[in-house]
Amino acid sequence: MLYPNETLEELCRVNLHVIQAKNGYRFSLDPVLLSHFAEIPAGSKVADLGTGCGIIPLLLSKPDRTRTIVGIERQSAMVGRALRSVTLNKLDEQIEIVQADIRQLPERFVRGCFDVVVSNPPYYPVGSGKLPDDEERNFARHELAGGLVDFLRAAHTLLKPGGCFYIVFVAERLPELLAEMCCLRLAPKRMRSVHSRDGEPARMVLVEGRKDGRSGMVVDAPLVVYTGPGRAYSEEVLAMYGKVMIRDEGAVMKGP
Repeated sequence: MLYPNETLEELCRVNLHVIQAKNGYRFSLDPVLLSHFAEIPAGSKVADLGTGCGIIPLLLSKPDRTRTIVGIERQSAMVGRALRSVTLNKLDEQIEIVQADIRQLPERFVRGCFDVVVSNPPYYPVGSGKLPDDEERNFARHELAGGLVDFLRAAHTLLKPGGCFYIVFVAERLPELLAEMCCLRLAPKRMRSVHSRDGEPARMVLVEGRKDGRSGMVVDAPLVVYTGPGRAYSEEVLAMYGKVMIRDEGAVMKGP
């Protein structure tokens, strides 16, 4: 069922459909970049902290159907959309969506039960900048229900020793991110900066960490999002993202 306040996005290149709020939180390019940055072995058990509409679990399901993915989200409306998107894409056997606060993980998630943890957490501390009028976007962008350290602690708890953690975060908070990862024994192992255009400062960073890993980090070549005039995606981003289409915003979806 697609409600009047929702839209249906079609990610043509990967043949996925995603239900989103028309005026609330809507996924951006960031989770798409994170999904392609993450190197996840076949058969891995993956957790996505703050899954929102479920875009990361959906994207991670496509390359390898042997992965099992759990998306953890606090906001009930987003959980509902994520669940319906999973069912719409016939991925109920591969993806589970759980409503929970990452600061109080359910007891069923015992320590060290995941091979990989990914996260696109809120970027801004409380009090930094004006809050959007919409509550969903408030919680998605600002640390109103858990800050960076809370997400890192949850990742450390869920990961088995040697497990990998992947995060997309704002570049301006990179020193804090790397310092906190080291404190929580999520050793930074690989990083890639994300730039709007060639020659401009980085806006985002993609970072890989390893639980209880040794020191030593590889810095990949920068990723440039736009090329030429306007907002034309670079060839690399187009290869990841494909074309996104909105289909019949008020249409009713039939179940699989």
